[in-house]
Amino acid sequence: MKTIALLLLSNIFMTFAWYGHLRYQGFPLWKTIVVSWGIAFFEYCLMIPANRLGFAAGWNGFQLKITQEIITLIIFAFFATLYLKEPFETKYIISFFCILGAVYFAFKK
Repeated sequence: MKTIALLLLSNIFMTFAWYGHLRYQGFPLWKTIVVSWGIAFFEYCLMIPANRLGFAAGWNGFQLKITQEIITLIIFAFFATLYLKEPFETKYIISFFCILGAVYFAFKK
């Protein structure tokens, strides 16, 4: 589905815009903000069409947002472990399943 693909791509950009700078603490903050805004521009170029397509396909705003959040967490889990080199703990898996429950209930008819 196009909505999911666009949400995945936009969240990759968003994660780097929001958290990629954490590995570069010596970089001036104002430059970090400018670079992050530049990356976020591409996130918006993907997120807006994803939401429009999903809404036109019959998803409501709640479903779009909850789906976006689960995708954000999946992308961030990979990002935090692979890029930031942070450990992935059992409590994060449990938290993830709680959020999957939210997705289930959001789409349940």
